[in-house]
Amino acid sequence: MNKINMTQILNGLTNSVVYSLVGIVILLIAYLIVEKLTPENSWKEIVENKNIALAIVFAAFIIGISIIISAALHG
Repeated sequence: MNKINMTQILNGLTNSVVYSLVGIVILLIAYLIVEKLTPENSWKEIVENKNIALAIVFAAFIIGISIIISAALHG
């Protein structure tokens, strides 16, 4: 059996954290771009006016972009 090296564990952990942060940053940038393209303030519409349909659309957008980012980062 192979003995797992502590540097391998730290390398894997570091890579996971870095790729996670890169994915989150890309997701936030994508959200801000969509927010600028839409005519109204989507967050205000969802929170204050309780627009469920818009919340579902944005949830689907976030899940879709997250899947794309995950596949791109994973390789």
